[in-house]
Amino acid sequence: MSSLEIEMFPCLSDNYGFLLHDEGADLTAAVDTPDVDSIVAALDRRGWRLTHIFNTHHHMDHAGGNLRLKELTGCRIVGPRKDAARIPGIDVGVGQGDAFAFGTHRVEVLDTPGHTRGHIVYYLPDDGVAFVGDTLFAMGCGRLFEGSPAEMWSSLQKILSWPDETKLYCAHEYTAANGRFALTVEPDNRALLARMEDVERRRARGEPTVPTTLALEKSTNPFLRPASPALRRTIGLDDRNDVEVFARTRALKDAF
Repeated sequence: MSSLEIEMFPCLSDNYGFLLHDEGADLTAAVDTPDVDSIVAALDRRGWRLTHIFNTHHHMDHAGGNLRLKELTGCRIVGPRKDAARIPGIDVGVGQGDAFAFGTHRVEVLDTPGHTRGHIVYYLPDDGVAFVGDTLFAMGCGRLFEGSPAEMWSSLQKILSWPDETKLYCAHEYTAANGRFALTVEPDNRALLARMEDVERRRARGEPTVPTTLALEKSTNPFLRPASPALRRTIGLDDRNDVEVFARTRALKDAF
């Protein structure tokens, strides 16, 4: 299997763009299209030709560049089947349980409703990487614009089933703000305290905090930790189920 190259670059105010490249097959995919000019500049910098777009959901900072890039490159657009009507230029609809080949790399698709009703994520198990859009952030998760807490928690449990070493590429640089909230619900979490020190150092140097790993998120992300006794005590839900704890945590973040 040829190696998967990943080019990550900032877009807009706080988005990240991602290019995936398989040299042997001469394939390059953009995961979402937050900013056409930034994507074209990254392609030119690497000398790559865009062949695919993999959309996670319909929001403009994720699919807004689809049509212009398709016009410029003739690329093929893959996106959520359940939300195809809102994905500009979509050619192939995919959803839960689907898998496809990107060169020599297997890409698995999972439905992760919550942030939007049609959100999907792309998981490359043999490469140990996943592109999770706005479902999961470093120390955070997406706002529930179109889904329920139960749906989002079910989506996050799919991500939790992956190996701990999986690298998670999320779409925004929200880590410092997410960490400040996380400390309000788990103020004595030593892993979280240590991580915030590292995040603050990185951001002071202008460095990204993405990608993260699933292991790191399990130990520090409150939205993956509804079973934490300390979190439950802090928010006053000692004897409630995980969905209720998740829902309260998300509501507290919304008001933070």
